[in-house]
Amino acid sequence: MTRLTRSLAGLMAAALPLAGCGDNVPQPPPADEDAAMPPPDAPNPPPPDGGPNGPNVNVIFFLGDGMGVATLTAARIYSVGEDGELTMDTLPETGWVRTYSHNSMVTDSAPSMSAYMTGVKMNNNVLSMSPETNAIPPGPDGANLCASNGPNGRPVPTFLEQARAAGLATGVVTTTRVTDATPAATYAHICNRNAENDVAAMLTPGGAGYNAALGDGIDVVFAGGRQHFLPNTVEGGRRTDGRDLTAELAAHGYRYVADKAGFSAMDPAASDKAIGLFTMNDMTYEADRDAAQEPSLSEMATKAVDILQRKGKPYFLMVEGGRIDHALHFTNARRAMIETVELDRTIKAVLDKVRATDPDLSHTLIVVTADHDHTMVLNGYAQRTGPTTATHAGILGLVKNIVTGMPDRDAEGMPYTILGFGNGQNRYAGGRNTATALDEAATGGLDYHQEAAVLMPARGETHGGTDVAIMAIGHGADEVHGFMTNTEVFGILHHAAGF
Repeated sequence: MTRLTRSLAGLMAAALPLAGCGDNVPQPPPADEDAAMPPPDAPNPPPPDGGPNGPNVNVIFFLGDGMGVATLTAARIYSVGEDGELTMDTLPETGWVRTYSHNSMVTDSAPSMSAYMTGVKMNNNVLSMSPETNAIPPGPDGANLCASNGPNGRPVPTFLEQARAAGLATGVVTTTRVTDATPAATYAHICNRNAENDVAAMLTPGGAGYNAALGDGIDVVFAGGRQHFLPNTVEGGRRTDGRDLTAELAAHGYRYVADKAGFSAMDPAASDKAIGLFTMNDMTYEADRDAAQEPSLSEMATKAVDILQRKGKPYFLMVEGGRIDHALHFTNARRAMIETVELDRTIKAVLDKVRATDPDLSHTLIVVTADHDHTMVLNGYAQRTGPTTATHAGILGLVKNIVTGMPDRDAEGMPYTILGFGNGQNRYAGGRNTATALDEAATGGLDYHQEAAVLMPARGETHGGTDVAIMAIGHGADEVHGFMTNTEVFGILHHAAGF
């Protein structure tokens, strides 16, 4: 059975009650134009790998938001040099993922992560809905207007929802708001990702707007984004309905924490359900994080594994290095490198922890990929730099001649950096020769914004449309190879999990 057939067969077999825009009765989505339906004689999906007792495979899905190939390459050189290896580089199965959305060559995070989680291509800004869903902008205060003009698409079951229905434990970990596009695609159904108050309600058991397909709720959530869970009567709160979703979560059995002290005190053995919302907005960049106030991505992910493992059943965990994307939108390469290295450190920490109980990963599939590219490139014929240090700019420095070791010059006689962007906020209004010549003390700085060819507003650098890498290890990882769409990756997850 092909990856695509498994993806569609698993999707069509799902029958879950869903909350979201439009019709809440689950129906098969319209056929995606990128995929043919299985032939009538296509074999049925294989039985669960756990045999008659059900699935027994853990699935851990790592997503580096915006982590394109140029970012991966630059982070490797930044961290360990040109001939070094990140943990991601050591995963044995690799391939390429085409990330285009239903209506755009260049996707945003919502439809790309939704495609990984549902096996269906959808329009930009849409979260886990059928392909015809239009991304209607939210109204005042982020109000959900998805159905304002009549029916607007149907929810599509997500992998996390199907995992819950199959009896798996589930977890979501991210350095962004938990209501941001990537994490939200695992549990929410809405026509526009920006209606984040409604997305928060979909995560909160027992209240209006809750996504019933989550059963009694996701087991572990560690993230930022507290603002969408608190009423606007609380400083920083964004909800106009008066609800305090943190209190509602606590009333439904969640151990709720809001800072590093509470996180550190959380005993995995005594935390059947846990949610940590450590910041009002996104969590702090790793380069700026106060370790006494916020946990790192690696700390959150490993504690999530501890809690999920203690349940004694298989689990699905999604871990996002979300602020890679944010730094790239600012063309701030140094912070993007640090975020990527922290994601890699997290992958190693989780691998080590999982191998303690599953040494050969015969019951665990680990997948690492990205939702889209950015416009960052490596320029010129740069001399090898080796790793970046406190006193050596490395890949954040200038292009230097491989023979003379002196900075190479552009057509205007000016030095230029190894890393640059196709578009972004730093472009000289006139010729580069009218500006002060760059030096590595400036370009290697934490707050330096690399130059761009096309001028954009601050944070206005766009995503890129290049294919992204996918790496995998463990049970079913051998299905990761060659070129595939993000919808086909859903099929690989589904097949490995055995439901």
